[in-house]
Amino acid sequence: MAREEAAPAAAGMEQSTRRTQILRFLLRYRNSGVFSGLTLDPALEHGNGDEGSPAEFSRDLEALGPTFVKLGQMLSTRPDIVPPAYASALERMQENTTPVPFEQIREVLESELGVRISKVFSAFEETPLGCASFAQVHAARLRDGTPVAVKVQRPGVSQRLTSDLSMLRGIAMAADRLTKVGRSVHFGDWINEFSRALLAELDYIAEAENLERFGEHLAPYPELLVPRPVWDLTRRRVLTMDLVEGVRVDQVSGLRRTEEPMDPLATALLRGYLDQMFVHGEIHADPHPGNLRVTPDGRLAIFDLGMVANVPPRQRERLLKLLFAAVDGRGEQVADEMIALGTRLEDYDAPRFLREVGQLISRYSAHRTTMSEGRVVLELVRIATANCLRTPPELSLLGKTLLNLDTVCRTLSPELDAKQVVEGHLQHVMRARLRQSFSSPSLATELMELQTLTREGPRKLSEILSLMADNRLQVKVTGLEESHLMENLQKIANRIAAGLVTAALIVASTMMMRIPTSSTLFGYPTVALLMFLLGVALGAGIVVSALLGDRRVKSR
Repeated sequence: MAREEAAPAAAGMEQSTRRTQILRFLLRYRNSGVFSGLTLDPALEHGNGDEGSPAEFSRDLEALGPTFVKLGQMLSTRPDIVPPAYASALERMQENTTPVPFEQIREVLESELGVRISKVFSAFEETPLGCASFAQVHAARLRDGTPVAVKVQRPGVSQRLTSDLSMLRGIAMAADRLTKVGRSVHFGDWINEFSRALLAELDYIAEAENLERFGEHLAPYPELLVPRPVWDLTRRRVLTMDLVEGVRVDQVSGLRRTEEPMDPLATALLRGYLDQMFVHGEIHADPHPGNLRVTPDGRLAIFDLGMVANVPPRQRERLLKLLFAAVDGRGEQVADEMIALGTRLEDYDAPRFLREVGQLISRYSAHRTTMSEGRVVLELVRIATANCLRTPPELSLLGKTLLNLDTVCRTLSPELDAKQVVEGHLQHVMRARLRQSFSSPSLATELMELQTLTREGPRKLSEILSLMADNRLQVKVTGLEESHLMENLQKIANRIAAGLVTAALIVASTMMMRIPTSSTLFGYPTVALLMFLLGVALGAGIVVSALLGDRRVKSR
């Protein structure tokens, strides 16, 4: 009994200690510009006083555990939340993890598969091929001799992740209520998106589906290789796939570069990922060198597809128009697409936003050899947030993906003109979408809508005319009850009512002063004096409230 009571107490103590660690970390960097990204003094970018430098910030995040390593990686895609120096430090974060003892891995593996390892594998390497914060990968061989890679989730990861995300969600919601930057950025929404993506990454069945789908979508590019999942041996915490050997793209030797041209690999990677984003509507924001290997047969293998974002068709079309306009140097259209994608907040500054976007696109057109498309998109996100235009997270993911692709392509083939490849393939995608709009299914859909309009249009017009003739046409404006107009009208009505009550109290007390009474205070009738003092206090309160509270309307 005592042991059962001690377990919840220990869990509560651990959770309290964990919350204290997180709050101490947030308080240390409260004035460093992190989580606002817009008001940082350049003198503070390398640390000042108690606030750590960008490198210390990333190390402190790593020390908080796997959840915060992933948080740092996601923050590196948000220039509207973290300053450039901190974003660069977060991009270099490494998951320094030690392997879990094999007995624990064996327990998870056999629990998920429901059989002993020896029943399904003829050989299983106890030393892992690689370790990450959530899982580790082991080489194995099936009973028929097929070499495979087995990704096994670390024990206890899901419980710790759920607890950390719950605490982060509470802190984010408090920041949204209490801080101006929270009302602008909406940390709660961002943490919810981050939570969904992270929990999806723990589901290896979803990752297997991503592997299979990416393999089908990238089939037109024989230079690219995606490992196929082994479905019979894949579960929620175990992923079995083809074993693909290769060298990281940033570790390919100079001799091999001389003997094998890497341009086709870089070109195929760019074209394939642009298709994934704008044709199939999927963004894999993490194509960094650690997830890309050059195989012995000269192909480029793509790994780690656990975190993939899906983009709706309409938003996909707007992202394509935005990127195409940026590449073509049309700043006004870029600004228009940004406005259509985003949400204008109360303090949105349209002239400043249009001016800064135009200047950015002009600089990009003038320095196209040194400024990548990914950097332009991330800079657009930063400009939008600075001018109170909230952008969707997919835009930041697009910028991060393009930036990673540019880095990989420069590593593979420094001579490749990546901008020309991007521009040429965007034109190809636009032509393909145009052809698709004239396809038989699209034309049939348009004709059906036209038929519906032709059939129902006269009847609806007749109904509107009948309502107007009978003086029964009503127009309902939604949202008026929540507008500043209603707020100000209510404030005016309250002030008028309070003023009338104050005047009535003062006039009544003045008249009562002349009535003789035995109850006096300082020589005046008690009731009359109290009414007079109450009226004076109310009047003074109205004046003070007007002076202090009516200077500006609070942001909502």
